[in-house]
Amino acid sequence: MRNDVDHLPTTQQDELVRVVATLREEFSRAIAMATQPWKKNGKILKIILFGSYAREDWVDEPENGYQSDFDLLVIVSHEDLTDIADYWYVAEDLILHDAAVGRPVNIIVHTLNEVNQALERGEYFWVDIARDGIALYELPNHALTAPKPLKPADAVEMAVGYFNTQIRATDRWMKLALVSQAESDADGDWVRNAAFNFHQATETAYACFLLVWTLYFPRSHNIKFLRSLSEDKDHRLVAAWPRATRMDRRRFELLKRAYVEARYSSSYEIAAEDLDAIAVSVKQLRDVVEQLCRERLDQLRAEAGIAN
Repeated sequence: MRNDVDHLPTTQQDELVRVVATLREEFSRAIAMATQPWKKNGKILKIILFGSYAREDWVDEPENGYQSDFDLLVIVSHEDLTDIADYWYVAEDLILHDAAVGRPVNIIVHTLNEVNQALERGEYFWVDIARDGIALYELPNHALTAPKPLKPADAVEMAVGYFNTQIRATDRWMKLALVSQAESDADGDWVRNAAFNFHQATETAYACFLLVWTLYFPRSHNIKFLRSLSEDKDHRLVAAWPRATRMDRRRFELLKRAYVEARYSSSYEIAAEDLDAIAVSVKQLRDVVEQLCRERLDQLRAEAGIAN
C-alpha cells in the first residue's frame, strides 16, 4: 500500500494532514482517563484514504454542489474502540466545523482483525481499499493480509440475498412514507412520520446498492455519507438528488436531519412541497438502485458462468 498523496493538490494534502492530526489528538483524549487495559493501551493502527481521492478521479465543484468527500478508514486495536459515539464523534464534529478543511470527511472505524477477515473472504469493498488505498498514518508490524479471491458463485449468492432483502425493505419504507404523506393532508403530525420513513427508504436503498456492489455497508445512518460512498461507485446515482440550487441542497439536508429530529424534535418542520420533491427523489433513487443492482447481478452471474 502506498503512503504518499503527491498526486493531490497542496490544499487537499494540507487538509488531510489536519484531519489526521485531529483524529489522533481526539482519540488520545478519549482514552486518556481509561482504566481498562484494552482502552488505556488503545491505538490507532492505521488511517487509510480510500475512494476517489485515492484513485485520482475526484470531483471538486463546490459551487455546483458536487464535491467528492474524503473517505477514511481508521483501524484500531480493539473492537470497542470502533464505537463512533464514544470515541470519534468529537473528532468528526471538530473536522466538520474546521474552516481549514474545505470538503466533507467521512470515517469508518474497524479493527485490524475485521479488515483482514474481510480480505480473506475476498469482499470487494476491502479488496478495493487494499489495492487503491493510501496509508496516511500507520504503526509498523500491523500489515493488511493479502486479499483472497472470492469464489464467483459465492459472490452471486451473497449479492442476490442482499438484493432480495434490501429492495423489499426499501419498498416497505416507501409504502409507509407514502401512507404517512397522504395522512398529513388531514393531520400535520404525520408529516414528520413521512420524513422519517423517506429517510429510512433512502438509507435502505443505499444499503441495497452498496451490499450488492461491494458486499459491505457501514455502520451509519448518515445518508449524506451513504450517498457519497454509493455515488463514488456509480455516478448514475447522482441524478436522484439535484443539488445545483440551494433549495435542492436544503431538501436533502432536511431529509438527513429527519432520522433524529423528525422523531424527537417538535421543532422539526418540513413543507408539503419539500416532502413532495423528496418523494420524487427517493422514488428515482430506488428505481436507479434496482437497475444498477440488476446490472451487477447479471455481471456476477456471467463471471460465475451462471445463466440468468
